[in-house]
Amino acid sequence: MWLTNSSVGRKVVMSITGLFLILFVTFHVLMNAVAIFWPDAYDAVCMFLGANWYALIGTAVLAAGFIVHIVYAFWLSWQNKKARGNDSYEVSARPKNVEWASQNMLVLGVIIVCFMALHLVQFWAKMQLPEMLGHHVNEGTWYLDQAFACPITLVVYLVGFAALWFHMTHGFWSAFQSLGANNNVWLCRLKSISTIWATVVCILFAIEAIVFTIRAMGMCSACC
Repeated sequence: MWLTNSSVGRKVVMSITGLFLILFVTFHVLMNAVAIFWPDAYDAVCMFLGANWYALIGTAVLAAGFIVHIVYAFWLSWQNKKARGNDSYEVSARPKNVEWASQNMLVLGVIIVCFMALHLVQFWAKMQLPEMLGHHVNEGTWYLDQAFACPITLVVYLVGFAALWFHMTHGFWSAFQSLGANNNVWLCRLKSISTIWATVVCILFAIEAIVFTIRAMGMCSACC
């Protein structure tokens, strides 16, 4: 099959799944903003996105997108390394006009996967999964307060957001390039858009994490 047997096809799959995940990340950062300004609305959204059939289908599609993107990332990296052969050991400097993020996309991806694993343990495993098993769950804001009550959580999240920024700034325009947007004029525009988009999303994520931490620690101090 073309999407699996050729490097071009694999890049197309990587691009489509990557853009899909960027849309999810954008939705996620907007949903987190709701938790800051309208906590009750956030709890209502969490309840709506619980163990309902449509939420479960959405979760399955999202998980499939992540898995396919990760598998193809390792596949393409292995393919590129195999193609270079012994030449890979002769490279001593970064080629001109090649971004740092481009040379380290796999490493950045691994950091993001580790970060996502922590995020799933802190939220999905305590919210949607128990509800799927028929157990009672608390309101969504309660889990935010529990997760960010520890200052170390903020540090880990900020590192994850930094890796996400580098990954998105390159991945966004590179996805369009793989899909055929090779025009130099539009490629420059897409690079600018990707930088702006990734910067806004990641700064919002960082601000939200800081606000959640301050709020959670303030609640802990009040309880003491």
